[in-house]
Amino acid sequence: MPILVITLVGLAVPLFFGHPTVATPLFLALQLVNCLPRTRRLRGRWTLAAQVALFPWSEPKGFLAASVLLIVPGRLRWPVFGAVAAAAGLLSGTGFTAGVSAAGNTVIVGLIVFGLTRLSDLRSELHATRRELAAQSVAEERDRISRDLDAVLGSALSAVIGLAGKGRAAEIATLARDAAARIRQAPMDRPARVRRADMTPRLALPVVLSGLAVYVAGALLFMLADPGPATAAGSAIVLAVVGVHVYHLLPRGPERRHRHAAWTLPLQTGLALVPLVRPEVEIVHSLVALAAASALIAVPGRAAAWTLFTTIVLSELLVLLATKDAPLIVVLVASVATVSVAMMLYGLALLTLLVAQVHEARLALAAIAAAEERRRIAADVHDLLGYGLSAIIVKAELAAREPDRADAEFRDIARTARGALADLRAVPYDDPEVSLHVEAASAREVLTAAGVDVRLDIGTGLLDDRVDALLATVLREAVTNVLRHSRARTATIRAVSTGAGVHLRVANDGVCPAPAGGPGGARAARPGGSGIPSLTARVAAAGGELTAGPVGDGGYELTVSHPAARGARPGRPAEA
Repeated sequence: MPILVITLVGLAVPLFFGHPTVATPLFLALQLVNCLPRTRRLRGRWTLAAQVALFPWSEPKGFLAASVLLIVPGRLRWPVFGAVAAAAGLLSGTGFTAGVSAAGNTVIVGLIVFGLTRLSDLRSELHATRRELAAQSVAEERDRISRDLDAVLGSALSAVIGLAGKGRAAEIATLARDAAARIRQAPMDRPARVRRADMTPRLALPVVLSGLAVYVAGALLFMLADPGPATAAGSAIVLAVVGVHVYHLLPRGPERRHRHAAWTLPLQTGLALVPLVRPEVEIVHSLVALAAASALIAVPGRAAAWTLFTTIVLSELLVLLATKDAPLIVVLVASVATVSVAMMLYGLALLTLLVAQVHEARLALAAIAAAEERRRIAADVHDLLGYGLSAIIVKAELAAREPDRADAEFRDIARTARGALADLRAVPYDDPEVSLHVEAASAREVLTAAGVDVRLDIGTGLLDDRVDALLATVLREAVTNVLRHSRARTATIRAVSTGAGVHLRVANDGVCPAPAGGPGGARAARPGGSGIPSLTARVAAAGGELTAGPVGDGGYELTVSHPAARGARPGRPAEA
């Protein structure tokens, strides 16, 4: 915003000194209303109409052209913009060349002030919508993962339900084992794709290039109107200075600095000062302004850039004082105009960079949010579905071994598969409802069916909902590991509340050796996060502590301590 204010004031002040009228300060005030973020809500037809009324007596005419682009809706703005430029040329009243120059200056100022304002607005819009894009990316990631999970695991669980109705235990066990193995290769492993919003800062470069093209055309036309020996040299200087400025202006990443600025900047500055030493040339500030703007754009480090900028502006001032027979006030006004135009061009480059940075930060925030959501879903799928699939495998094997119990086990398999399918479809959109007391009862049933002697003691009373769900999830993973990675004969599940919080302990014997993944009951998760490492991180994030490891001779123990607050979730203690 300071650059925008400096630019607008700097454009108006020199012209006010040249043609002092009351209309010019009012014209400037209305332009500030139209351009500044804090007064943007006041911008509208009335400010445009007021500027139209002041237009014949106000400078610079380009302010109205910029306001037209900002306020007039749709494609109509461009014909009206052209009409304003033509009107500025007609109002100059000093000949064809002067009219063309006035129209060109109106186009240049209008385009650049419009570009500065839109870039400022765009930066504010991007700041305001950073969280919205993150939320949108998370929603899109949830939808994508939900579809993939349903294709990978949902179809398997649906097939298990169908096979349970047909009493096909062996096929159920095979299908459940395959689904359990595929959990660790679920489609959440793919990186999230964040849709890039169409708000990239592509505005500044076309605006500047269009303005510079108009400036070059006007300057060449002005010189060709009075041809002489110096016309070719002057045209070459204008083209060279503008060309070097375009080179400095082209967008570059941090790894591609202006490597040749050490010689391009002195060359541009020297060429820009040449026309000022010719006694027959009027005071010209535009070329020096391009060199000064290039110093701010191309020189790394603020101190060095502003020092060079000041040096270039003072060089122009000294050359004018030494070579021109003009009042001091005229020379000072020319220097102010140089600073204003330089700030205008630098402001476009700087705002373009800032918009690009905000845009990339916005995309990065959205990508991080989507990745975090993907990790959460992956952990929940592993923790919640792994238990259900292990239970299905145990019950299918039991149904095959004991035909007398097969019907009951197949009913349990279908019920467990339906619950797992509901969890699967709920995971991407919210944490499924789980309860420590319900999970404890289910764990005793499944472990008993697997031939494990279970000692169960859940005496936590009422717990905070989040802590209760967290302990239930930990219990699921612990029981899943007992079923998958041990030949346990006994298991102990105990949860108690004390004055310091709540404590959960799951222990078992019969640990199987697992050289690649650690002791049975705690095989480490693959990269991407699941199993015990994932639960350890989740418990720590919730303010608790999880420890797991071998104990005694072939035993394994998992404990959780959490400073849990009492909550409203009802539950009856379950005892062995």
